[in-house]
Amino acid sequence: MKQTNTKKLAVAAVFCAVAVAGSLFSFPVFGSKCSPAQHMVNILCAVLLGPGYGLGAAFAAALIRNLLGLGSLMAFPGSMFGALICGLVYQKTQNIPATLIGEVFGTSVLGGLTAYPVAIFLMGKSAAGLAFYAYVIPFLISTAGGAVISGVLIYSLKKANILAGMQEAMGQ
Repeated sequence: MKQTNTKKLAVAAVFCAVAVAGSLFSFPVFGSKCSPAQHMVNILCAVLLGPGYGLGAAFAAALIRNLLGLGSLMAFPGSMFGALICGLVYQKTQNIPATLIGEVFGTSVLGGLTAYPVAIFLMGKSAAGLAFYAYVIPFLISTAGGAVISGVLIYSLKKANILAGMQEAMGQ
């Protein structure tokens, strides 16, 4: 049991590092920095590690990105909701398309709507725009890109008969 948790923690740390390094490859969409690497990592964590480790890796990546000046406070709602939702969906269904949809929904809708009050109260942004246009759309663009990348990666691993071995090694 302890060895599995250590493995999961080490893999989550590597995924966190990939998300932070991947944030160097971001693009601006309206008021948000879109980083598809974070959403790819969220889905990989969901499939290999589970919702708790995925949420922890998303939080750690957002914190490190903010401390290094690579992200904004939007990194927290923009990554954590998607990580939690897609992790829970995969845990309950073991269905990869549903997991991809869970990431897109969690990040774009829940994360986007939560980003609005974060921006107003913690970042001092004016309330002049609607959350839908200000955050949901940019988050949707970012998470859709990450979902496509991770979907291709996961299906490739599955087709090569590698995914099941990776999941077994992680205790999933």
